[in-house]
Amino acid sequence: MLEGKTAIVTGAARGLGQAYARHIAIAGANVVVADLEPTDAAIEAIGLPDRTLGMSVDVTRIESVRAMVDATCERFGSVDILVNNAALYGSLHGGRAEAIDEDEWDRCMAVNVKGVWNCCRAVIPTMRTQGGGSIINIASLAAIIGMPYSLHYSTSKAAIIGMTRSLARELGRDWIRVNTVAPTAVQTEGTSEFFGEKLDRQMEHVLKGQCLAKAVEPDDVAGTILHLASDASRLVTGQTFAVDGGTVFL
Repeated sequence: MLEGKTAIVTGAARGLGQAYARHIAIAGANVVVADLEPTDAAIEAIGLPDRTLGMSVDVTRIESVRAMVDATCERFGSVDILVNNAALYGSLHGGRAEAIDEDEWDRCMAVNVKGVWNCCRAVIPTMRTQGGGSIINIASLAAIIGMPYSLHYSTSKAAIIGMTRSLARELGRDWIRVNTVAPTAVQTEGTSEFFGEKLDRQMEHVLKGQCLAKAVEPDDVAGTILHLASDASRLVTGQTFAVDGGTVFL
């Protein structure tokens, strides 16, 4: 499905990013596991060492991101797929809009918005020279439904949807496709950290709003990522795909 391609997955040391990287590798691609600290365990979990490269990257710093792209091209020869998964989530503190800490707001925007922009602008020249590529940005259902008490997170993910649409318009002539995947609250460490002691109550509320009443797990999202990464979606760009058990209809 993805044989001969190379993918960069940011925030791939755990949770959703780890699942995306694993499924992309199983589908035949080379994979760069990018994170602030890509652990040996995260890389070993993919199980394909010859086609896996761990990279330490700070997505808020363009020099760090460009170094990652250069290392990827040196090792594998191309960057065909970029999955912009790195984001602040579990470490954020929810609360009323007027009470959100300003420094936390700035950190959220730096990672969740600027970080995605940095990764996109770092791979665009390479993809343009190659004749195309697929950029998959990870937003959240929070941006679509307007999740209360998490204004900074919801706003950052709404920005990703707008960024995706603008980039898709701009880069179509270069056959660079740009799409967004917006999962609901997925069963990950980050979700547990974000909701804390309210986790069970929040997940129960989430399930009540779904047509398909099953808690979404990382592997449930990976199929949409694979579709967008592959040539099966070669004429799909600028779209937002909610993986949410039928909570919203876009």
